[in-house]
Amino acid sequence: MTLLDVKNLTISFGGLRAVDDFKLSIKQGQLYGLIGPNGAGKTTVFNLLTGVYKPNEGIIKLGDRDITGLKTIEINKAGIARTFQNIRLFKELSVLDNVKVGLHNHHHYNTLEGIFRLPKYFRVEKEMDEKAMELLKVFDLDKEAGYQAANLPYGKQRKLEIARALATEPKLLLLDEPAAGMNPNETGELMDTIRFVQKEFGMTILLIEHDMKLVSGICEELTVLNFGRILTQGKTADVLNDPQVITAYLGE
Repeated sequence: MTLLDVKNLTISFGGLRAVDDFKLSIKQGQLYGLIGPNGAGKTTVFNLLTGVYKPNEGIIKLGDRDITGLKTIEINKAGIARTFQNIRLFKELSVLDNVKVGLHNHHHYNTLEGIFRLPKYFRVEKEMDEKAMELLKVFDLDKEAGYQAANLPYGKQRKLEIARALATEPKLLLLDEPAAGMNPNETGELMDTIRFVQKEFGMTILLIEHDMKLVSGICEELTVLNFGRILTQGKTADVLNDPQVITAYLGE
């Protein structure tokens, strides 16, 4: 079953076409990679998929739903969550509270219940605490639940950002260079974490990454962008051995 279907996606800034006629089809449960040299348009694609930018042309469908041009919060509620190349945590909040921010998509109490601490407030808060701790255990962060997020080591901040994204209960998880700034040991742990998330959560994942060892180790298929256009698409091994891809990276 196709979960994400993108056709003819195009956006221009001034006279520059940053993404031109982009097409992508990702099956449910697939771990898919989007790669390309710096400035190829990868993050712009993520911004289009998550409503940060509205496309000039094209259609984005999540399952049977057309989400083209919806606001970011609407797209998140429809089932797309993301992380960012530059980590965006609420660093003044605790590790636990960062995950609870994501849980508010599906756990609610009204303003009155919150202000006067009515029974539903305590029930919902307890449910969120328990769910957040479950997610933190998945990422081996439960012992740091009370820490301020800013005090976590870099690699654990990356894991926390993924945990918070999963708290929104997405159908599709977009990871924007999650291995950026990691040492080889942290990258190895991240690969294991991404595989675990895909398997245990049945998660469909679209990954932007420059680390070719990570990409070749976990992605089933790849799309390669260069200057905003698709260079090639296909099975990972075939794409990484394509002379066009090798030339694009050597010319970076």
